[in-house]
Formats: sequence, C-alpha cells, structure tokens
Amino acid sequence: MRRSRHIVLMLRRLLVLGVSTAVYVRAQQASPFQGSVPAEERTSTPVNLTLDGAIQRGLKANLGLLERDSYSKEERAERLRALSALLPQVTGSFDESVEQLNLQAYGLNVKTPPGLGITIPTITGPFQYTQVGATVSAKVFDWRALKNLSSARATETAALLSLQDARNLVVQAVANAYLLVIADASLLESIRAQVNTAEALYQRAVDQETGGISPEIDRLRAEVELKTQQQRFLAQQNQFEKDKLSLGRVIGLRAGQDFTVSDRLSFTPPPPLTQEKALETAREQRPDYQSARRLVQAAEQTVAAARAERYPTLDVNGYYGDGGAGLTSSHSVFSVTAAINFNIFDAGRIGADVQQASAKLKQRSDELANLAGQIDTQVREAFLDIQTAADQVNVARSNVTLANKTLEQATDRFSTGVADTIELVQAQESVAKANDALISALYAHNIAKVSLARVLGRSDQQLQEFIKAG
Repeated sequence: MRRSRHIVLMLRRLLVLGVSTAVYVRAQQASPFQGSVPAEERTSTPVNLTLDGAIQRGLKANLGLLERDSYSKEERAERLRALSALLPQVTGSFDESVEQLNLQAYGLNVKTPPGLGITIPTITGPFQYTQVGATVSAKVFDWRALKNLSSARATETAALLSLQDARNLVVQAVANAYLLVIADASLLESIRAQVNTAEALYQRAVDQETGGISPEIDRLRAEVELKTQQQRFLAQQNQFEKDKLSLGRVIGLRAGQDFTVSDRLSFTPPPPLTQEKALETAREQRPDYQSARRLVQAAEQTVAAARAERYPTLDVNGYYGDGGAGLTSSHSVFSVTAAINFNIFDAGRIGADVQQASAKLKQRSDELANLAGQIDTQVREAFLDIQTAADQVNVARSNVTLANKTLEQATDRFSTGVADTIELVQAQESVAKANDALISALYAHNIAKVSLARVLGRSDQQLQEFIKAG
C-alpha cells in the first residue's frame, strides 16, 4: 500500500499528459480497507475533517476492520464450542406414558384353566407411568478435546491480535488518503498560481505585440503556455475531487457528503529513533507478528490433538429421576455408566490427520519466518524512505527558490525586449516542476512516517508522534 501511494503522484503527472490511472484504481478497489459501511446520515453542512477526526471515523466504519471484527467473533465461538466438548452435558426430561398391551403380541398366550371360574385377560391396561429426570454425560478424560481447546484459545488470541493489526491498517489507509488529498490541494493551489502567472505574462505578450515590441510568435508561445497550465489545473481539480471521494469511502462518509480537510501538514522530522531500536520494537509490538506466532501455537496444539486420537477416552453417563404411576406415588430411579473407549483399527485415518495437521504447522511456521523477514525489510525501507524524502525536500526547496529567481529574471528580460518567450516559457515550466517536486517530496516524507508508524505496530496509538499537524 505504501509503495502504491508513493507512486500515485507520479501517475498524476502522467495524467496531465493523458495517461490513465485505471490500473491503480482497480488495485485499490480490491482491498477491503478502501471500503466502508456508512453509519451517519448525510448532512447539507460540509464536514470539517481533521486527520484525527478522519481516523476516528475510519475506525468505526472501515470495511476491513469490520470484517476482522466478525472474524474474531467467529473464533471466539469456536473456542466456546471446543470448551463445551469438555464440560458436562445435562438434559432434562418429563415423560408421561399411557399404555394398553396385548399380551399375545408378546408371546403370552395364557389359557384359562378349566373349572376355576375365572378368565385371564389377554389385554392389560390401560395404565400410565410418569417420570421426571435428568441425563448427564461427561468426558472424564479426552486428551484430544483438551488439545483442541488449547488450539482454539490460541486461534482466538490470534484473531484478536489480527483485529488490532486491522486498526493499524485502517489508520494507515486513512492517513494515506488524507495526506493525498492535502497533496492534491497543495498541487492545485500551485497550478492555480501558475495559471495566474501565465495569464499575466500572456497579457504582457499581447501588450508588447500591440505596441510592436515583440512579434506574434511570442504572444502565441505565451498563449500556448497559458492553455497548458489551464489543462493541468482542470486535470488536477478532477483528481482532487476523485481522491476526496476515495477518502470519504475509507472513513465511511455517505455518498454525496461534502467535506473539507482542515489540517495542513508541515515538514517535521520523525521522533529520534535508531534503526536497531525500531527493529526490536517492531518484533515486540507488531500485532500481525504476534498473531502469526499464536497461529503457530494453535497449529502445534492441532498436531497434538491429532496424535491424541490414539489415546483412550473415559466417559461417564448417568440418569437420575423420579417415576411411577403418578407423581404422588413415584420413586427415585437412576443409572450410571462408565466407559473406556479406545481405537483398535482406524484404517490409517489417524495417521492422515497427523500428516495434515503437521503440514499446516509447517505452513504456519514458514509464514511466521517470512513475516519476520518482511518486518525487517519494511523497517529498513521506511528509514531509507524517510531519509531520502527529507533530502528531497531540502533540494526541492532550494530548487523552488532558484526557479522563481530564474522566472523573475526571464520576465524582466522579456519586458525589456532582451529575450523572447522561449526563455520565459522555459522559466515558467521550471517553476511548475520545482513546485510539483516539492509537494511530492513533502507528501513522500509524510507517507514514509506513516509507514514507519505502521511497521512499528503502533500507528493506532502514536501516529501523532510521527506526523504533527501545523
């Protein structure tokens, strides 16, 4: 994301020349952190957004964070399900039975002995039976279920850490979008100044042509430069509005909600921090790294659970109740059963489960090792970007001063008839390029500081230490 945002200003320069940024836009739309679920209604009054206010909105409505929150709740449910497998299960029952039996259906074909004067019936009943009770089943020992619970706990912790990492990603996404809008506004203001300068110089060329001081070609060159700057202004104004729409999507503003950005970020160095200290801090604080470690632990417990399928289990089932012809003539009834269950032949199923769990553990371990290397690279890149951008800001400021002096001298030379508009147009272009370079360098420096806060794993809490609004 950081590299894409850094490249966007270069793409914007190409947009002035007619090059499309559709590929960049499609890449950004693929990320859930570029979307949101609006929570507030649209108002007719424009919203005044500070950087901190935009971040708080994003933390409430950003789609990426909402998806991670749902995932963490799902993992909590899985942990509760694993825990329930180890706790006793109690089921209550109330039975009311009324029966009439045909004894002959049960093989009781009793004939009445002759001479007794009685008849033995073959149909008995109806009679009723009432019983109230509770059935209890409990796992006294199940090592597999215990390991599954440990795995579920580690996975739930990993999900919570992933949620915290999502907050950092939202802060980064919002800060990047906010800074981009500020850079757009600065660039728009710079181009507007160039348009005003081009208009003034064009009018001067017209006056000199009218007075016979300069030829028509000088006026035409000045007019071409004016049209060029006007085209740049229109293109940049369009991009500014589009980037405002993107910022609104990231922070959850309703479609059509107008807003302004109030912060103006100046060039400030980041807090003093050595690269070695930053690497140590990142390994300790990065939620995504801690989440990956928990996933490795969960995979280890899953392997242990698969191996525990070979272990015997001890289950106890019991029933206690009260039954009889009626509740007033009932008597207590109960039964208790204990069973040890063990595998005799599983046809390779347990071995396959162990292999599958071991493969998952290897995958999680490789991902953790890769993330450690990625964090190291990200920290080093952030320091390089900050230092390079700071140097670029210093050079760009100096170049802006030189370009403005060149334009002043070219204007004076043109006014006195010493030079033509070729020199004047070249000086105007130099000023425009110098201003663009300064804005791009300031933007890159602030983006690099946002990236450093992200790679250290604390952009959610301490972004203001890296970017100070002026």
